[in-house]
Amino acid sequence: MYYGYFNGTIAPTDKLAVGITDLGLLRGYGLFDYFLTYNGRPFQWDWYWERFQNSASRMHLPLPLDKDATYSILMNLIERSVEAGAPEDVAFRFVMTGGYAPDSISVVKPNLLILTEEIHPTPLIQYEQGIKVILDEYVREMAEVKSVDYKRVILMAQAIKSAGASDLLFQKGSEISELSRSNFFIIKGDKLITPNRNILHGITRRTVMQLAQTDFEIEERPVLLSELYDAEEAFTTSSTKKVLPITQIGDLTVGDGHAGPKSAFLLERFNELVKNW
Repeated sequence: MYYGYFNGTIAPTDKLAVGITDLGLLRGYGLFDYFLTYNGRPFQWDWYWERFQNSASRMHLPLPLDKDATYSILMNLIERSVEAGAPEDVAFRFVMTGGYAPDSISVVKPNLLILTEEIHPTPLIQYEQGIKVILDEYVREMAEVKSVDYKRVILMAQAIKSAGASDLLFQKGSEISELSRSNFFIIKGDKLITPNRNILHGITRRTVMQLAQTDFEIEERPVLLSELYDAEEAFTTSSTKKVLPITQIGDLTVGDGHAGPKSAFLLERFNELVKNW
């Protein structure tokens, strides 16, 4: 059993409920964040809270709790969930909406939902073989905000499936930004290159760049589609994907078409970090 928090109430997640006049339901107005625990501790908590604050500020939603109070709730939820049979490590999902709107449009008081969830790890075979993505000419609105608007990837689900792919790689005007739920990197020699515009600044992305700084020259800059042709490796990063190789982008084979050693090296470094978190 997993526990959650909703506006001051802590209960099993299947007992929590949001009213039907919530702006998240009526207008799709809300934001979220998602992160994991390792060894019972929230991963990179300071950075996740900073990003959640930024998203809330840009969405003009006042935070109902401060950082310390929220952390206390997280630890309470872990303890209750573990006592109810959940594993030591969980995923946390924050959802904050515009709250209940009597006129169906105005923000009065945001609703804050914090859920503990089962972690769904990426299949091992994807790390061994890499994944395929397909290009999509699209840039997320307010990309720096982790909003609840994921309709693009849902609308494109059939196209992804038909192509035998795992996800979309967004680009606009031949400039690459990100995948639908994760960040993007390419490797050329000792250069680790990642887009810096029209993206959500991922916490795993930030962690990987920190881990890589002694072994790679890191470039955060606009990345063009034409650069894919001579990339040795490509990979994506997120909480659940960690460092996941990309071996095919549309009809283009990346490098030699195999999961590369440099991506594997960075994955190993990441796994070492979280093992001792």
